[in-house]
Amino acid sequence: MTQRSGCPINLATEAIGDRWSMILLRDIMFGDHRSYRDLLNNSLEGIATNILGNRLRTLVAEGFLTAAPDPDHKQRTVYSLTEKSIALLPALIALGAWGRQFYAADPAFAVRNQLLEEGGRELQDAFMDELRERHLELPNAWVGERVSEQLQAAFEARMAERIGADTERST
Repeated sequence: MTQRSGCPINLATEAIGDRWSMILLRDIMFGDHRSYRDLLNNSLEGIATNILGNRLRTLVAEGFLTAAPDPDHKQRTVYSLTEKSIALLPALIALGAWGRQFYAADPAFAVRNQLLEEGGRELQDAFMDELRERHLELPNAWVGERVSEQLQAAFEARMAERIGADTERST
């Protein structure tokens, strides 16, 4: 990566500042979408195939992801987070909190970020330990309900509320 300056904000922005890199890291962290097809089919924002391939290559080259052949499907690649990308979680939570404050965020899509924000550093650290376990195959000492399960349950509950409200409006 060529650096325009040694400013840490500039360095971080140059590394992950494009919108698609952040979205892909979000989808891998929160949605556990780990293959090209999974990322393509589950992108809320509708990423184009050429952009997806380019960003995945860039994220691997910059050390945010690793790519390994899928042992169950020879033509598929499995992408995993690195410590470098897992360490971004607090920054992503802060960015999401800022987005919720100043923009009309969808409650269903904001709930995971909100729970991690409100849960503080302890919950964030526990989620990062889960990510390390899943992506880096490191042991996880967290005892209790898995943070990923809590986040998914909250997301599903908000989606169910939305579907219920939509159904109620249409009747």
